[in-house]
Amino acid sequence: MPTTACDGAAATARPRLRAILRHLGLSLLWANIVPAALFYACFAAGNVWAALIAALAWCYGAMAWRVSTKRPTSGLLWLTAIGLTVKTALSMATGSTFLYFVQPAVNDASVALLFLASLATARPVVARLASDFYPMTEDVAVRPRIQRLFWRLTLLWAFVCLVKAAATLWLLESVSLGTFVAVKTVMTPAIATVGVIATVVIALQVARHEGLLHGSGTPAPAPA
Repeated sequence: MPTTACDGAAATARPRLRAILRHLGLSLLWANIVPAALFYACFAAGNVWAALIAALAWCYGAMAWRVSTKRPTSGLLWLTAIGLTVKTALSMATGSTFLYFVQPAVNDASVALLFLASLATARPVVARLASDFYPMTEDVAVRPRIQRLFWRLTLLWAFVCLVKAAATLWLLESVSLGTFVAVKTVMTPAIATVGVIATVVIALQVARHEGLLHGSGTPAPAPA
């Protein structure tokens, strides 16, 4: 049977797993890894204020570049920029960098509560961020399994944020600032990596069942 235009469009809409993982990696690189690396590099050089400004400058520069090149906005990048802006403003207003280091725990706890509260809405937070990781269309987003996936992943990341908040507060109370920065540099990415791996595994199961990956078969029909 000859391939129709619709079949070609469906195949195009289903990216390969490698493309999805590359897109995910780039989103995390721009929004999380680079600003964190800039901060800790400047902090290790002995200038915490330069660290604050460098991380914040990267986020705003990345957003300006995306706007100027007409690339789609990144929800993750916006979340990082807003969080860094609040923390830096508080630190500079009070002259105390302690607030900068305790603020991530407050941010993580706030984000966890936001994620949990969004579970009662029609679009939990992960549904709003999904386009950062997959070329999501409306017909895909409304599928029952995809909606359940959004709900489960929102709950998962609420738990991840709560764990990060609790671990940050415990470290601040238990170790020196230098040790805190060193341990947190490893601990926070480790917790996030576990969350990312769990997210990928859960999402892949649903994506394969729904035919959303290249070569995974015919997509399941969208509900009427």
